[in-house]
Order: sequence, then structure tokens, then C-alpha cells
Amino acid sequence: MNLVTALAIVIGALGAIATYLVLGPAAGLQLQIWIVFIAWASYFHCGGNEAAAKSSFVANVWGAVCATVALILIGKLGGQGLIVISIIVGVTVAIMILGAHVPLLSAIPAAVYGYAATAGYALLSKADAMNFAPGGVLTTVVLSCLVGVIFGWLSGKIAGAIAK
Repeated sequence: MNLVTALAIVIGALGAIATYLVLGPAAGLQLQIWIVFIAWASYFHCGGNEAAAKSSFVANVWGAVCATVALILIGKLGGQGLIVISIIVGVTVAIMILGAHVPLLSAIPAAVYGYAATAGYALLSKADAMNFAPGGVLTTVVLSCLVGVIFGWLSGKIAGAIAK
């Protein structure tokens, strides 16, 4: 079987399992299946191997941290208007990209995925960016990204074995 077909079968099956777990038994963790899938794709975007698991997850978290800082600053200063909000986003995104000078943070697209997922979750859930408990913005994104990278790694291993 070719690798694309194997990946289709394995990712389809594991996607169903991930959805079941996130919406069922693990619902109390408030993981977000859409963030799981973003991190899963990020894993493959970064190379789909052990090194990719590390680079993707660390960069996802780096982006999530930068977005969380932006959300906290917007919460404190955002009442001053759209220009201030826009500057906060611009500065935190620039800092996020400059982080790529550090080899561990060099997967810029993965950092952007983490930033975007964090902003998206915060806007959709209206969760407090200062809440670091389960369901809090940063905690939810980081845990969801971890699950996504694990499922990415697992799907790559299984599909690789099937394709041989």
C-alpha cells in the first residue's frame, strides 16, 4: 500500500478516535479537537518524524505563549482602541517570529499555528487569558497541541508500518 493511502486510512481512524476521546472521556480537560488537528498537521508540516514532534510542539507552545501575552495586554490596554490592539498584535507577532533565531523556536509556521489557535480559542470561548487552569486559554491550547502531536507521531508510525 502506498504511504498516502496508508495515511488516509490511519489518520481517518485515529481522527475518529481523537474526536471520541476529546468529546467523550477526556471532555473534562476541555481539549479542542480543532486545535488537536492543527497540531497534528503541524507535526507533518515540520517533517513528520521524532525531530518534528519536538520542533512542532515547542513552536506551537511558543506561539501560544506570545498570543497569550497579547491577549493579556489587550485585556489591560485594549480599551484604548483598535490602534492599540493592532500594535499589541503586531509587536507580539514580531517577537514570535524573532524567536526563530533560537533553533528550538525556528519552526515559524508551527508558531503561527499556535498563535492563531490561541487567539481563535480565546475569541470563541471568551475564556480569561489569565486563567491557567484546565479550560484556560494557554492550558487548553498547549494540552490540545500535545495531543495533536502525539496523534501525529502515532499516525506516522502506523501508516509507515502499513505502507511497508
